[in-house]
Amino acid sequence: MGLTRREQVLRALLGAAAASGLTTLILILVEATNVLLPADIKFGIVFDAGSSHTSLFVYQWPADKENDTGVVSQALACQVKGPGISSYTSDPAQAGESLKGCLEEALALIPKAQHQETPMFLGATAGMRLLSQKNSSQARDIFAAVTQFLSQSPVDFRGAELLAGQDEGALGWITINYVLGMLYSFSGEWIRPPEGMLVGALDMGGASTQITFVPGGPILDGNTQTTLRLYGLDHSVYTHSYLCFGRDQMLNRLLAGLVQSSPAPLVRHPCYHSGYQGTLSLASLYASPCVHTTAPLNLTRNLTVEGTGNPRACVSAIRDLFDFLSCEGRADCAFNGVYQPPVRGQFYAFSNFYYTLHFLNLTSRQPLATVNTSVWEFCQRPWKLVEASSPGQDRWLRDYCASGLYILTLLLEGYRFSEDTWPNIEFRKQAGGTDIGWTLGYMLNLTNMIPAEAPAQWRAESYSIWVAGVVFTVLTLVAILGAAAVQLFWPQD
Repeated sequence: MGLTRREQVLRALLGAAAASGLTTLILILVEATNVLLPADIKFGIVFDAGSSHTSLFVYQWPADKENDTGVVSQALACQVKGPGISSYTSDPAQAGESLKGCLEEALALIPKAQHQETPMFLGATAGMRLLSQKNSSQARDIFAAVTQFLSQSPVDFRGAELLAGQDEGALGWITINYVLGMLYSFSGEWIRPPEGMLVGALDMGGASTQITFVPGGPILDGNTQTTLRLYGLDHSVYTHSYLCFGRDQMLNRLLAGLVQSSPAPLVRHPCYHSGYQGTLSLASLYASPCVHTTAPLNLTRNLTVEGTGNPRACVSAIRDLFDFLSCEGRADCAFNGVYQPPVRGQFYAFSNFYYTLHFLNLTSRQPLATVNTSVWEFCQRPWKLVEASSPGQDRWLRDYCASGLYILTLLLEGYRFSEDTWPNIEFRKQAGGTDIGWTLGYMLNLTNMIPAEAPAQWRAESYSIWVAGVVFTVLTLVAILGAAAVQLFWPQD
């Protein structure tokens, strides 16, 4: 006997369901591909309240990639007009008001609909650390004024805080390695770069300088160790911050030492170019908490400073700012008795390291001998020639000689780089289109955008395969439901 009409329909529906289901299964097993989906952009704002000036940075990233490495980009960098917030001791309210111009630029960049969800932070560094030591009440007043001003903005202000020197160093290290893709990178799959590829950080602000890197062995002094858990991997990082060894405070200490050894109203400065002459207020010089030499009795008088352009004498005066004897004969000591393992790997030197050597045209990875010779030759140029060749640089022009020789002394005699390891240092302002500093690492840390654990692996189908899969899934369900209906509601022949 042949099949009845009912049996033919039932078999056809079951066959269609089997074929459609098998096709759906094959589509599911097809190799997954990465699909780019449209994503909203999120923003974050960080104020870097340094000792000599304040900067604002706006960062942006795709909303669907908050935990990916290297997706955060810098959308805005704004220099706040005026000095650092620690300078507003006589009028704390102005510390907050000084931030208005850059904040308005940031708000204009970020869509108004996203203002309320945009986090904003302010971190203060060595300038406020010094003020807190000198006069904690004044420091509190400035923080209160800044907090009051920023709290009135339409964004999500999450507070102003004083960063410890060790945190400043570690966050700068995170910034560099994040933007370079050294913590984790994605190229079809998540890849963890070898530990030896991580880049060290050399930072120099106005009041402090930091060194941070992953050493080749254990860190023997727990006070200099920071452990960071990023993407499921623990990084044991050496970091130390030297307060009063930033560029501006170094220059103050250097000049105060020369004043101490020259009681006459005229001070001959070996780090200033021959032919330079200027006057300065003794009161402002000795107002710095980094200057520990005994102040002259009459602080109201002005001091005349005359340059001699003698780099050898300049280096000698700079070396007096360090205590090298406390580390003599010790391979694991930098200066001032501070423990430091031998430097290892590549380093990025930024902030005042970069600005000084950039002015001297020495950021193209020249050999150490070339850098040393160039700085000495610059120091020996007469002031008139220096002025003529660098118009518009009046503010810092007289100090580039001292800063250049100080950087060489710090890196070679302090941190103990050598002629062999000197090529490992890159003097850079930016990495991956982002200004190098602690601010990006700070925001990433406070917004938990770098997870402690490694990202989970996910598969995604291309759009056409996904649509086909949906269609065949629907057809399978329709065929199965049809077969069930035939079985239940079509009477037996």
